[in-house]
Amino acid sequence: MRIAFGADDENETTRAVLDHLHERGEVEVLTTASWPDLGADIGRAVVEGRADVGVVMCWTGTGTTIAANKVPGVRAALAWEPWIARGARLWNDANVLAMSLKRLAPDVAVEVTRAFLDESAPDPDEAAAIRRLDEL
Repeated sequence: MRIAFGADDENETTRAVLDHLHERGEVEVLTTASWPDLGADIGRAVVEGRADVGVVMCWTGTGTTIAANKVPGVRAALAWEPWIARGARLWNDANVLAMSLKRLAPDVAVEVTRAFLDESAPDPDEAAAIRRLDEL
């Protein structure tokens, strides 16, 4: 699995997530001076095919989610627990995971990341709804 990763700050949580990502596949770490550009850069890495999925982190996770979703073809989801991350992949075919690097403990952030990456394909029952996202 090829994963694009970026965070606008570094702390114990971001290091734990990055360590986990290196265990899961080939990681491209993107850096930039601003969270809007970071979110968009992660989204572009996925849409352009340099990565299968993206993981982006900022203080709340919200800003990078918004920025990533500005890139056509990106379906970024903000998740704070494993069930949300898993559902984002299954029911929304999310291709970018966004998380807060300030509000998630390292072990929780790793579990969220694991849940997101463990789902390799969307639920076939959601295919029509997911196609509808591209039509909006």
